[in-house]
Amino acid sequence: QVQLVESGGGLVQAGGSLRLSCAASGRTFSSNTMGWFRQAPGKGRNFVAAIQWSGGDTVYADSVKGRFTVSRDEAKNLVYLQMNSLKPEDTAVYYCAASGVPLYLFRTAIRYSWGQGTQVTVSS
Repeated sequence: QVQLVESGGGLVQAGGSLRLSCAASGRTFSSNTMGWFRQAPGKGRNFVAAIQWSGGDTVYADSVKGRFTVSRDEAKNLVYLQMNSLKPEDTAVYYCAASGVPLYLFRTAIRYSWGQGTQVTVSS
């Protein structure tokens, strides 16, 4: 089991930036891919971005392409989500996730390890 702890959420005005961090511990060697999902009030949890731990390939949801960047620090077992040009519709709880599947299967994997989530609120 991988333990994940997010940080970096907060309140920001539209057009601003935030960087989320996710610290991984435990059985990290079992996680081929790590990434981010988000859940807005009254809605389901949706895929945002993911990164393959080995090699660093990335994939993004269409709604965040060109604005968000996912990256990792292998030595520190950290994953980041840099969010620029934020919009009110980006408001959600953001969850870090890890899975043993390859990158191209991450958004629809059957099993994830999840963090506790961090709130991001974008005001207009």
